[in-house]
Amino acid sequence: MARVAFIGLGNMGGGMAANLAKAGHDVRAFDLSADALVRAEGAGCLRADTAAAAADGAEAIVTMLPAGRHVAEVYEAVCAVAAPGAVLIDSSTIDVATAREVAARASGLGLHPVDAPVSGGIAAAASGALTFMVGGSDQAFALAEPYLSAMGRAVIHAGAPGAGQAAKICNNMILGATMAATCEAFLLAERLGLDAQAFYDIASVSSGQSWSMTSYCPVPGVGPETPADRDYQGGFAGALMLKDLRLAVEAAHDAGSPVPMGDRARQLYEALAGAGEGGRDFSALLPYLRGGGGAPA
Repeated sequence: MARVAFIGLGNMGGGMAANLAKAGHDVRAFDLSADALVRAEGAGCLRADTAAAAADGAEAIVTMLPAGRHVAEVYEAVCAVAAPGAVLIDSSTIDVATAREVAARASGLGLHPVDAPVSGGIAAAASGALTFMVGGSDQAFALAEPYLSAMGRAVIHAGAPGAGQAAKICNNMILGATMAATCEAFLLAERLGLDAQAFYDIASVSSGQSWSMTSYCPVPGVGPETPADRDYQGGFAGALMLKDLRLAVEAAHDAGSPVPMGDRARQLYEALAGAGEGGRDFSALLPYLRGGGGAPA
């Protein structure tokens, strides 16, 4: 088994680090939160005082951080102390440009970077059921795959450096837009006098079916259990969906690619967050719309 540094032990990273330790790796963990470090120790990781201390001599370094600037800062510290030829796995969701920049710098030092953002929530991180979409060279992907497989059930090589981030933001743009349309449709059905369960039974087996409808229904008591059944607590926060939609719209602007639906979804989640609801699950867009949010001025 390998020495692994894990930096960023939040809701997702904590479960991911625990699964690497469970697989038998020597995991040196670092986070700014003392509580997160205590939980990591309880899951079999060793506490490190700094990111550089965690990465010293590590054969693999995994990062799960809030934004591109944090990844760039951490890479400045860890690349200098990693084991020669180490694999760097960044599972943060960041902008494509930064992912490519940090990968180029790490490759220039003889390291093997991949961008490997995830699909799946906190429960999937804890159970090792995440999907990883991976950007990087063939050699870097081959080195990263065993570690990613210990944390997820699907590991897919998307292409060159930055391709994992591109896949993530495109995927989540679909998710944000389809959830918005699903919430709008359930609200319209309600106001037209349709029973929510009856509408679900029809739409879930018809052309309107989507993951947002059948796996993550925004209506409490309809379909499988979702955050809607817990007053929209837990799950994937609206603020995180907004972050991903902003990244998608920015990337689309840079690429000269029109995303009118994605941009409208971004505007809706901007409004949701502005109403103080960004900490609730992103499907809380439904009660927000029901209360009059999102109506034209």
